[in-house]
Amino acid sequence: MLILGNNTQTQYHLKFTKEIGIGILVIMGTLMSVFSYNYLKGINLFEKTRTFKVVYSKVDGLAPSNPVTLNGYKIGKVQKINFNSNNTKELIVDIVINNDVKFSKSSKAELYETGLIGGKAIAIIPDYDNKTVAKSGDFLTGVVKPGLTDLVNQIMPQIQLQLEEVMQNAKIVLSNINTLFDEETKNSLKSSIDDFADLTNSLSSTSKNINDFIDNNSANLSSTIDNLNQTSEKFNEVSTAISEVNLNQILTNLDSTISSMNSITNQINKGEGTMGKLLYDAKLFNNLDNATKNLETLIEDIKSNPKRYVHFSIFGKKSNN
Repeated sequence: MLILGNNTQTQYHLKFTKEIGIGILVIMGTLMSVFSYNYLKGINLFEKTRTFKVVYSKVDGLAPSNPVTLNGYKIGKVQKINFNSNNTKELIVDIVINNDVKFSKSSKAELYETGLIGGKAIAIIPDYDNKTVAKSGDFLTGVVKPGLTDLVNQIMPQIQLQLEEVMQNAKIVLSNINTLFDEETKNSLKSSIDDFADLTNSLSSTSKNINDFIDNNSANLSSTIDNLNQTSEKFNEVSTAISEVNLNQILTNLDSTISSMNSITNQINKGEGTMGKLLYDAKLFNNLDNATKNLETLIEDIKSNPKRYVHFSIFGKKSNN
């Protein structure tokens, strides 16, 4: 009987221990499920965080667990996104941020694109002038930074309008070209192209003739080039000889000549010498002038009355008696 009682107690103890183990496993499983669910939603139950709310009109591409940054450094994540129950045109985004990050209540939460593929994140733009620290549950002012998609959407209508104008202008140009190139113009253009082809062939033939001429007269051309080189060398020799002339001596002689001319000019200006007296001595000049006039009168009289001055006689000089 004693042995049977001990076995019953042992079985009861084992059953009780097994139930405790199962209970512990269930509790741990539940906790793991809750933790996993919240982790997937961006909530870490072991972190000390604060929750803030931001209102946006649209959040294209934003999803739970997307990062929240400050100066490019990740400080939190998006927890959840819900419609505003009071205004369905607005969305309320809950974000969780590490407790050790402090910023003012007037700071802004800027929604921006993280890349070209359209990913979104939220950047905290701190307001350093306001010293009121934001507390968990506060609403932050939400702003949206225009991304590449927004910029493309803004400029796309203008681009489309410009493309339409370009296409319209292209149609007008093509129409004008078709009008310009009538049958006569096309024939003239074809004739010009043919003439250009003939000119090209002629140039090709001329080039071939020139090449043949050079090949056939290479010796003569070489001789001509040699002669040109010799002429150039002689010209260089002449240039060298000219450059070696004593230009200083020539300039010295020229200066001496100029000085002599200046001296003669000074003497004439002073009335010295024959030329000077003729120019500046009025009496001498008048006498010379009168003598010249008398001589001219005498010559004219001799021409007019030569018999007065010349007497010829075959019998000798006639006596005045």
